[in-house]
Amino acid sequence: MTTKLDKVLYTAEAHTVGGRDGAGKSSDGAIDVKLSSPGSGKPGTNPEQLFAVGYAACFIGAMKAVGPKVGVKVPDDVAIDSKVSLGPTNGGAAYGISVQLAISLPGLDAEQKQKLVDTAHQVCPYSNATRGNIDVEITIA
Repeated sequence: MTTKLDKVLYTAEAHTVGGRDGAGKSSDGAIDVKLSSPGSGKPGTNPEQLFAVGYAACFIGAMKAVGPKVGVKVPDDVAIDSKVSLGPTNGGAAYGISVQLAISLPGLDAEQKQKLVDTAHQVCPYSNATRGNIDVEITIA
């Protein structure tokens, strides 16, 4: 079952050429990156790195959005160390990714941290997009 948007709040636009050994640029010029395959040693970033940064940033935004609703102030020094792994699936017939998010919420007690992370995970667009599709492991520091 696909989820349809009730209303479009923002649309990102980008133009990419050459795939993993190409380049990508956002329509507003804020992003202009050279791409390279993971482990190739060539200059540039790769889609997995971009996804790792995007998911972490989105998740922090979700925590900030739900914090007031659950009565937890998100610390100013909140941080997420994210990992996006790429590998074969189905005996090598396809490829997939998995995600690990290690969330640091200094100054909060364990119950506050868990409440904040659990609630954010339910509303984060990246979490909702990946739920049931890929393995996402969340740990709280």
